[in-house]
Amino acid sequence: MSKNLVIGASGFLGAHVVRDLVEQGKPVRALVRATSDTRGIDGLDDVEVVHGDIFDVDSIRRAIDGCDVVFYCVVDARPWLRDPTPMWRTNVEGLRGVLDVAAEAGLDRFVFTSSVVTIGIPESGLATEELRNNWLRKGGQYARTRVAAEDLVMEYCHTRGLPAVAMCVANTYGEGDYLPTPHGGMVKAAVRGKMPFYLDGVGAEVVGIGDAARAMTLAGEKGRVGERYIVAERFLSPKEIFATACGAVGVEPPRKAVSRGKLTRMAVMASLIARLKREDPYLTPTSVRLMYVMPRMDHSKAVDELGWQPRPTTESIVEAAKFYLTKRPAKS
Repeated sequence: MSKNLVIGASGFLGAHVVRDLVEQGKPVRALVRATSDTRGIDGLDDVEVVHGDIFDVDSIRRAIDGCDVVFYCVVDARPWLRDPTPMWRTNVEGLRGVLDVAAEAGLDRFVFTSSVVTIGIPESGLATEELRNNWLRKGGQYARTRVAAEDLVMEYCHTRGLPAVAMCVANTYGEGDYLPTPHGGMVKAAVRGKMPFYLDGVGAEVVGIGDAARAMTLAGEKGRVGERYIVAERFLSPKEIFATACGAVGVEPPRKAVSRGKLTRMAVMASLIARLKREDPYLTPTSVRLMYVMPRMDHSKAVDELGWQPRPTTESIVEAAKFYLTKRPAKS
């Protein structure tokens, strides 16, 4: 039986990939940093936890040794950073070191966590994997790092024989989001009565975290090398997401709509204040553009080729809402 390594196993998606592999009875090695919050995988039986870092090539080499399939679940998803250097360092340079080791390891699969931001906007209809990102000037540095990372993985696939599969994952929702993710944080605020408004005229592709993890593990078995797969179940607006989450826990959802124009003005002001304070604002003009640029997508390739059968994401949003009201925040 193949042995699986999950790099970034303490993260939201990484922890669920570990859990999915365990449920399938597959041998799992989980790579985490010594300082990582590991609540997502604590208590799991038959998981070999090892410490390492993507910037420590020797630790990566030791972790990959003896493994057949590697799931790479490391990403810096902070589009609001004033200085994007940390994002480039993690999303591209750190990845490059891992790829150097993986390309020489004789793997069966290298399953890379990419993003739906690498998918282009079609002239009409649903976006598919065939269309590369064609809106980088709108996406800012975060989108640029994600496209560069996926391109780097495919370069290693084509020039060094890395058996890579890229999984273009949408916004994930579900239990176990301890940090939480930026989009999960908005749901957390809503169910706690701290989100006074919703964004009007915006929406995004979404997927349940357990279903995203299952797509990853299916790709480890069936994914075609050199291909990418959209991991998104449906398109939802913030109003729909908040209504689902708040309705599940008996809380009044946000009723006030905020337009794109007003949100952009708020973002400009927040950025100016943050610059004066030398802080990173969570709301920036770039993050606003990201909210409004994403197209609707076709995930049939993952269904047809991997046998992926995702649940309605609304079920995972309900689970997320209950989780945010019952679980303590992430460790500092």
